[in-house]
Amino acid sequence: MSGLDINAVADWMQAHVAGVDGPLTARKIEGGQSNPTYLLETPARRFVLRRKPPGKLLKSAHAVEREFRVQQALAGSQVPVAGMLALCEDDTVIGSAFYVMAYVEGRNFDDPRLTGLPLHDRAAVFEEMSRVLAAIHSVDLDAAGLGDYGPRSNYYRRQIDRWTGQYHASETEDIAEMNRLIGWLDEACPEDDGRVCLVHGDYRIDNLLFAPDGPDILAVLDWELSTIGHPFADLAAVIMQWQMPPGTVGRGLAGVDRDAEGLPSDEAFIAAYCAHTGIPDIPDFGFYLAFSFFRMGAILQGVKKRALDGNASDPKRGLMLGAYVAEFARGGLRAAGLPGR
Repeated sequence: MSGLDINAVADWMQAHVAGVDGPLTARKIEGGQSNPTYLLETPARRFVLRRKPPGKLLKSAHAVEREFRVQQALAGSQVPVAGMLALCEDDTVIGSAFYVMAYVEGRNFDDPRLTGLPLHDRAAVFEEMSRVLAAIHSVDLDAAGLGDYGPRSNYYRRQIDRWTGQYHASETEDIAEMNRLIGWLDEACPEDDGRVCLVHGDYRIDNLLFAPDGPDILAVLDWELSTIGHPFADLAAVIMQWQMPPGTVGRGLAGVDRDAEGLPSDEAFIAAYCAHTGIPDIPDFGFYLAFSFFRMGAILQGVKKRALDGNASDPKRGLMLGAYVAEFARGGLRAAGLPGR
């Protein structure tokens, strides 16, 4: 159960979640580095619980309350989400805040090469990814009750300042490439262009649940980094991930013959997104890509620090991922058109 007090959870759910009958069991869902996630089962029904990790946390990190709020607000919208059932903000129940959501039966792909799918089925998965990303960015914030979900101006300035602070707060060694990238982003940060929307913050294929027998997305998961922001940050994060090495660590498409594998090019995916959102193109995409590399590097530095401090969701994997901070910084420098070293 990995530290989850299942008896306390069962008692709380009996009082706050309908349909909890019989004994409750829990199994930790491995792989994530953010908020620990558990599959809960009764004889008749399944649920999913997400909680804040134990120990000292960075300010504003692991906000399960925000995850619950945004997914609850999106219920019934064009953005597919799991059903939110109950939120517990009382730390005394299991030691940290948590929420319970409905279990969604679907397929999860952790490798964008989609090697388990026939070639002719792969393009539809990426088309659905672009459609749902556009749907997220098209949410009417005020109508959804998310008008106050974050500041509405100077997104990149705020994000660069925030993640620079988070990075330095969790810094364990001096990484010259990261320092250089931070300096470039600070200077290159564009003026606010007025684009404002809901952003997911970690939109990638392994945070999506697809229908068991088709390309439809049934639920977008892991909304921890969501806020009001700028749409191109989400889009650039998708492209950033694909520039990483293939495999279970990088989960990218670097060096993959995409035409031969039935996968879209970066340009084709960006064009599909632009078609769904009704914009002609995206100038200066290199800045957005460099920013995405920087932010992921800062996130992984936090993962490494939590692993070293002993409060990571998966400490061994956390240390492994933390070793890639400099690689993400070099990716950001390349996107910026600067030498990687």
